[in-house]
Amino acid sequence: MGLGVNALLLLGGAGFVAGVMNAVAGGGSFLTFPALVAAGLPSVGANASSTVALFPGQLTSAYAYRREIRSFEGLSMRVLVPLSLAGGICGSLLLLFTPESTFDRVIPWLLLAGTIAFAFGPRLGPLLRRHLHIGARTLLVLQFALAVYGGYFGGAVGLLMMAVWSVFGVSDVRAMSAARIALVTVMNSVAVVCFAVAGKVFWLPAATMGVASIAGGYLGARVGRRMDPAKLRVVISCFNVAITIAFFWRAFRR
Repeated sequence: MGLGVNALLLLGGAGFVAGVMNAVAGGGSFLTFPALVAAGLPSVGANASSTVALFPGQLTSAYAYRREIRSFEGLSMRVLVPLSLAGGICGSLLLLFTPESTFDRVIPWLLLAGTIAFAFGPRLGPLLRRHLHIGARTLLVLQFALAVYGGYFGGAVGLLMMAVWSVFGVSDVRAMSAARIALVTVMNSVAVVCFAVAGKVFWLPAATMGVASIAGGYLGARVGRRMDPAKLRVVISCFNVAITIAFFWRAFRR
């Protein structure tokens, strides 16, 4: 599809800010996906292109954390990685077989789930841990389900995984952060391949966003230590709420 200079500038700016967001607090897909829809892309293609655009930044982050990625107490990464790959494949194929009209109706609810997870994810794990404890089998089932969600849409999937791991009993935040980045990258790697093979990726918008997101991610990593993550999370959460409301409005107007 042909895009004008203004649309490419919009996508480049959205990709840059999304890269900063992902490096500091997460939630970049809440900006890239709406920007691609606003540029005129169909929703399924916009979701696929958003995944591709943000993947290079995720890959570099996973590489940066490579020495900190390790198994949890009672659960091996050798199990979590193939499980996440399988879930990511299922989720991406599910997206490819979802009719555009159906996805347009589903996406506001996915955005709502991701908004809630982003806003309350850091508190969700400790809160649930007071009342629940899950075993290894339950964790594996939930991990697969989250990987399906990650391949299908993926908003705030990393925070949801950390909440589940916390309920399982993992307390090493540094290990969880490294594993989160690694497994989200795993999910999205197979999704990127599926979307590319299916021809659902709009490459010029995705490349424009991808290059800008790498630059934003670098800046975010440099200045992120000086920002208050809690305050930044509130600002991003307010933005996510606005985007979610806009997509509900868009869905009900049709």
